[in-house]
This record gives sequence, C-alpha cells and structure tokens, in this order.
Amino acid sequence: MRNWLSVLSIIIAIGLLLPGITKPILTIEGSIDKSKLAQAGIEMLAEEGDGRTRSMLMMFSNMLGLDKLEGEISAYNKTQSILGTVKELANNNNLFVAALVGLFSIVIPSLKLLLQLLYCCLPLNGFKQKLGLVICALSKWSMVDVFVIALIVTYLAGNAHGKSGELLVMNAQFGEGFWYFSAYCIFAIIASNLIKTPDKPQST
Repeated sequence: MRNWLSVLSIIIAIGLLLPGITKPILTIEGSIDKSKLAQAGIEMLAEEGDGRTRSMLMMFSNMLGLDKLEGEISAYNKTQSILGTVKELANNNNLFVAALVGLFSIVIPSLKLLLQLLYCCLPLNGFKQKLGLVICALSKWSMVDVFVIALIVTYLAGNAHGKSGELLVMNAQFGEGFWYFSAYCIFAIIASNLIKTPDKPQST
C-alpha cells in the first residue's frame, strides 16, 4: 500500500513540476496615475519659464480639468516563469547563474522524481540498493529548489524596482506557476517520506 502511495505521489509531483517551471510564477505591473502624470508634465514645462509662465500653465490645467483626470496608465508589465528566467539570465550573459537555476529547479528535481519512480518499480536487489543511495544523496538538495523560487522572485522584484520612479506604482502578483511549483514541493516531500531508502553504510 505504501509503495503505491509513493508511486502516486511521484506521478502527481511530476505532473505538477512541468507547469510549475513553464507557467508564470510572478507578474509585476507598474501604473501611473493620469492626474499625477499631467501635473508632472506641467511642472517640467514650468521649470523652463518664470513665475508668470507657471501661473498661466496652472490656470490652463485647471480650465482643461487635467488635475481631475481619473484612471491609470499601464507603464510596466513583466511576467516570467522559471524556464523564462533561465533563458533571460542566459541572454544577459549570466550563464553561471542561469546554469545554477536550471540545475536546481529543473534538472535535479526531474532526475530525483524519475529515479524515485524507478526505485519503487524495481524488485529488491543490489542495483536497487545503490539507486537508493543515489536518491539519498539527491535528497540533500531537496530544499534548494524552494530557495531558487525565492531567488527568482527577488530577481524579478529587483528589476522592477530599478525601473520604478516617483510616479510609477508597482504591483506584484504570484502566477499559477508559483502555486504549481509549491504543490510539486509538497508532493515531492510526501513521496520522499513514503519511500524507504537504505541508509548509507557508516565507515568504522
């Protein structure tokens, strides 16, 4: 019974990992209030003139109702997935970081799940015991994928903050990829706890 639960957990985790790395994990939007934008434009024009020019501009602004404009203008929009972040890092010549993110968020999780699935399907023999030791070694990196998600979110938020100004209001929302990847982490942990792998022999 426990073996079938392990297999089921692994299959679910694999099914969640694919959308978890391909679908957007974070969407960052930046908007500018129309009335503040109009006011900023008037302020810029007024700086080039004298006090009289400023007064005239303010008067025309009030007459035209520019100070009472409602609504916002979308000025920045960034949606990114884990796979997209790896590609963007590589395109920006951050090859080492791209390789680390790809390794710990895509390669190792996929390899670990496939090896666990193979382990559950094999009869008890010497190869299965060696495979169990390999899985134990990979399990030591089980929390790195969570750290990678935090790193990607920080990277995207940092880029957005660098583009923000006094008028730009930023708003961030987690995408469906974030929830898929979070669910993958939960089922991967469940699968690891259900699978009994041999302990590494201690050296005397």
